[in-house]
Amino acid sequence: MENMIRPIYLNQMLSHIDRGMMLVLVGQRRVGKSILLKLLKSHLQEELSNNVIYVNKEYKEFANINNSDTLYKYVEERLLPNRRNYLLIDEVQDIVEYQLALRSLHAEEKCQIVVTGSNAYIFSSELSTKLAGRYIEIPIYSLTYREFLTLHDLTDSQESLLTYLKVGGLPGLSRYNLNDLDAIKDYLSSVYNTVMMRDAIARAQIRNVSFLENLVSFVADNIGKPLSIVNISRYMKSVGQQVSEPIIASYLEHLCSALIIAPMRRYNLHGKGLLNPNGTYYFADHGLRNLLTGFNMQESIEKIMENVVRTHLLAQGFTLDIGILQRGEIDFVATKGDRHLYLQVTYLLDNATTIAREFGNLFAIPDNYPKYVISMDPLGGTPVQYPGIIHIHLRDFLTTDF
Repeated sequence: MENMIRPIYLNQMLSHIDRGMMLVLVGQRRVGKSILLKLLKSHLQEELSNNVIYVNKEYKEFANINNSDTLYKYVEERLLPNRRNYLLIDEVQDIVEYQLALRSLHAEEKCQIVVTGSNAYIFSSELSTKLAGRYIEIPIYSLTYREFLTLHDLTDSQESLLTYLKVGGLPGLSRYNLNDLDAIKDYLSSVYNTVMMRDAIARAQIRNVSFLENLVSFVADNIGKPLSIVNISRYMKSVGQQVSEPIIASYLEHLCSALIIAPMRRYNLHGKGLLNPNGTYYFADHGLRNLLTGFNMQESIEKIMENVVRTHLLAQGFTLDIGILQRGEIDFVATKGDRHLYLQVTYLLDNATTIAREFGNLFAIPDNYPKYVISMDPLGGTPVQYPGIIHIHLRDFLTTDF
């Protein structure tokens, strides 16, 4: 069941195949990149005239492919004349100077190249300098709610939603009983440790591991909130860890490069321009975030809701920013082409102050693009003083295409 087809991504890949560009699938480890690459491999092999060369750097049989020269030689020996040749490489960043071999193979037009990777810094630095203009990046995200239902053969219900909010959207959960929280914790811990060790600690040669772990836990407890380096430094001092502000900034960058967390930009809705970042972060998978906070759902349900709304929109191809008003903020400004959505996320609209904040902030935006308040309330409609704003339950939002 783990090999479910994820049509959003498979269709993206197929739309770019054989158009002269390399494809790069980027995402945190265990979000399903390998599965997608195998699905693409199976699809391509359905056509007998295709020759697919597949390399998975997590397999021992490919251990000898460790630099650009051995990669180039391996591929060249397996290219077939008068055939459409495809090169698929999983976790390509584990091959030293891989970009040199890819650039040559691409320039020589010997094969269509599709690779995956789990470190944003590797790709942003190496690809941009060596392969600029030759590749298309396809970000891969944790499972959306609808994908989660499909993977686990569940019907859409309040119970299914709460399970998704608790355990997260890693495809590997298909091997587990979703009611066995102890086993799920063990699995998530294994994934977390792998991501931290291989894509943050080892790759960045981090020495102060205890500080890094405290830092990511602090971010997990404060997703969606603006975090300044100064405030993080003060908190770390309060728990007995005194680290310089440049090191804090560096460690945050390493966590982002490992793709375990992602920063959000700020967008001025009145001046219509990007502002300096304010250190707001979300997790690639909310299950890992819950692991770090002890699965305390009651106190952090609104933060988790924001995280899954973010995943749902990103998977549909939207770019997301935090909207800044003269007074107040908008949780998400979603943009795709010339389309815009404005979204506020709150657990319950249980008092007049919350209603005024969530609906009032949206009402203050001076344009007519769609505006949503997402909550877990039984739907009671939009307050009459805020016409045009759509109140939608989280389950309905997560099962809707926008």
